Amino acid sequence: MSDATVQPAAEPAAGLSQWQRVACTFTAPSKTFNDIKAGHKSWWLPFLIYVLLGYLFFGAVYTKIGIRQVAENQIHLNPKQEAQMADLPADRRATQMKIAVYVTEGVFLATPAFLLLGIALLSLGLWGTINFGFGGKATFGSIFTVWMYAALPSVIKTLLGIVVIYAGMAPESFNLKNFAPTNVAAFLSPTDTNAALYKLLTSFDAITIWTLVLLGIGTAIVAGVKRPSGYIAVFGWWILFVLIGVGWAAAFGA
Repeated sequence: MSDATVQPAAEPAAGLSQWQRVACTFTAPSKTFNDIKAGHKSWWLPFLIYVLLGYLFFGAVYTKIGIRQVAENQIHLNPKQEAQMADLPADRRATQMKIAVYVTEGVFLATPAFLLLGIALLSLGLWGTINFGFGGKATFGSIFTVWMYAALPSVIKTLLGIVVIYAGMAPESFNLKNFAPTNVAAFLSPTDTNAALYKLLTSFDAITIWTLVLLGIGTAIVAGVKRPSGYIAVFGWWILFVLIGVGWAAAFGA
């Protein structure tokens, strides 16, 4: 019999701390993504940052805008839904408003679950695209972790939203779907602007583009493909989502 023994799989070499990865995402993103590729896939810190800021944003909305006002604003931004609500008897209209308020509040409170589910689904699509479409060798876990870090610029948008709310925004002008001045549409009236055009301008958001660039870099690194392949995979999905959103707005006005 051979005296050879089975050696355990080597542990990843010591890499960046999660705080360093968060910082490098803004200053030297390749360091963060190469660290993920090396096997360091912890993502709980950015997740906690998103959850904390999400609830701070919720607190600002709850105290300065009001959940009922948020629900009313969203209905007002959808002319067809607003017309349907106006045609209802008073008692049914009141019931529908209560439901809208509960749903709006529930979405805020369930932010952590929606965040995890959303990133998991997006990661699944990107993982399949980069591996089967571009010959990459990424694992689902590495793509998921890249997503968690690549989305960090969104904290800037959340903080801007909080600042805008506390700066004295009129509650009736608050738009939950576009709450910070990071795109041209934020400076236009959503009710006076063509719905499809407004949706298109909202999509060209500075924070969104920043996130997509980071995601393209990270995806290429962990998949072991050229950077243009990462950009094509990421921006290809984004263009598809934008076209669907604009088409929906053109067809249904929301």
